[in-house]
Amino acid sequence: FSQHVPYETLSNIPPGVNQEAFQWFHTVDTDRSGFINLKELKQALVNSNWSAFNDETCLMMINMFDKTRSGRMDIFGFSALWDFMQRWRALFQQYDRDRSGCISGAELHQALAQMGYNLSQQFSETLVRRFTVLGGRPGIQLDRFIQVCTQLQSMTQVFREKDTTMTGNIRLNYEDFISGAITRLM
Repeated sequence: FSQHVPYETLSNIPPGVNQEAFQWFHTVDTDRSGFINLKELKQALVNSNWSAFNDETCLMMINMFDKTRSGRMDIFGFSALWDFMQRWRALFQQYDRDRSGCISGAELHQALAQMGYNLSQQFSETLVRRFTVLGGRPGIQLDRFIQVCTQLQSMTQVFREKDTTMTGNIRLNYEDFISGAITRLM
């Protein structure tokens, strides 16, 4: 932490809030509003090469953990985000077998298979190409790994809601598809 929270403040941690998340929240809440906005969150989250998380992933996280729909998170939302981030970081490190700080197409394919997705190697390679930072090392960093996996989970949930017979095939019109995707991704 670049800044420490005084000890007496730590005694005011609300029930159910992670202590590390509480400390980090107060470090990141630079305007002292009691909320974390997109700019503050972007400054708080970094990949293994110390690059900031991309705007799309940060916005997705704000939308996931902003229970008031105000475009910012309170301490409870941030604590939930903290737990979410710790799980994704551990998963990322598990699949980044070569410790490059990036997940290759082969590593992503293994990760998705172990998460229960029956997708082709070609699909994983396409995802990696799509989400690799332009001019950067090939592969996807933590921020884009979280974005890809979270969006895949959301789209899978939309599919499962429509696949009532559990056949792996659905028939729906375009508007139904877009409606389901938008409610999950935005």
